[in-house]
Amino acid sequence: MHGYGARKECFLPQINYFSRFCRVTAFDFTGFGDAPPLASPWAVDDYAAETRDVVRSLGLSRPHVVAHSFGARVAVKIAAADEGFFGKMVLTGAAGIVPRRTLGYHAKVKAYRLVRKFFPAYAERHFGSAEYRALSPVMRESYKKIVNEDLRAAAADIKNPVLLVYGANDKTTPPSAGEVYRAAIQGSRLEILPGCGHFAFLDDMAAFNALTEEFLEL
Repeated sequence: MHGYGARKECFLPQINYFSRFCRVTAFDFTGFGDAPPLASPWAVDDYAAETRDVVRSLGLSRPHVVAHSFGARVAVKIAAADEGFFGKMVLTGAAGIVPRRTLGYHAKVKAYRLVRKFFPAYAERHFGSAEYRALSPVMRESYKKIVNEDLRAAAADIKNPVLLVYGANDKTTPPSAGEVYRAAIQGSRLEILPGCGHFAFLDDMAAFNALTEEFLEL
């Protein structure tokens, strides 16, 4: 399950590698890759519902899941609500831990709202990340719903075996987020890959694939 702004092909090295041992299924979330665009803003729960429908339509039963970043958000929501839906879970660069908001952050939000009130076009062009500004209006509303949902409580409800893999140099979802997930998910295991960033599964494919293969007992 791919990350935000990505598509299923980002996992092509893993698809090719693990297809030697088992059936591998990958799909594009609505709004990404070859999937249809969003007609209205979706939250994580909407993507979780979509994932359940895809898995059931394919006749899969308790599949193991490998999920990156935003995809891990979706996997966390599903597993928290239904222990029996997935088998084992590999979450890499898992997003969903909202950092504590600093005074600087709140000041930026107030500035954005003030500028947007009088100069909306300017505010949309100059505030927010480059990733956010590149999104369509409906995707921006969806993005805000997604990134503002903290999943600590949901993570604590997960009973599945979970392997967490983070890149030591990940600035998007730093290893500290992995520590939070490890503390929340009983029995989970955290691995930090040195020299890797947010796409640890691509930065060090051999290490990631070996960890996943061992964990899934393939």
